[in-house]
Amino acid sequence: MDSPLRLEVIVASVRPERFAPVVADWFLRTARSYPEFDTGVIDLMHTPLPTDLSTTPEVRAYRERLAAADAFVAVTSEYNHGYPASLKTALDSAKHEWRGKPIGFVGYGGLSGGLRAIEQLRQVVAEIHMVSIRETVSFHEAKRRFDAQGETADGAATDAAARLLRQLAWWGRHLRTARATDPYPG
Repeated sequence: MDSPLRLEVIVASVRPERFAPVVADWFLRTARSYPEFDTGVIDLMHTPLPTDLSTTPEVRAYRERLAAADAFVAVTSEYNHGYPASLKTALDSAKHEWRGKPIGFVGYGGLSGGLRAIEQLRQVVAEIHMVSIRETVSFHEAKRRFDAQGETADGAATDAAARLLRQLAWWGRHLRTARATDPYPG
């Protein structure tokens, strides 16, 4: 299986005044420079999510997109020491589609840089049988880390993104092969 891995980048914040597009666009430019990935975006602000495991056409399309993915990255803010409710709904709106797939995190926020939200997310994704990539990208005081063009001079974040993507590619390749040869047990 030498075809690129399908990577879906989930933009978690749905607040009207959100900073998410700046961080997500930077990460997407970075991810799209890696030929290992065919990268798409699931922006939760523009993704109709159900309140249960219903099977409306929109929900089916969302779940089919998740099922087709090989790997995920969640770009998440931290609100009140946690992650956005929209991301919890997105995770809870599917079940088997997440299993046996890796997920990485890009966090941003104030002093914690989204790290508290990410640590909570690691527990949630473990419960839905995902593999959490240990390397994390974190932007402390995020609005000060980006210029007017959406670029950052934060070398630690740039290095962490490169490591995250390399680790995500490794896990993505191996888990895709494993799912194809020995389907994940339900």
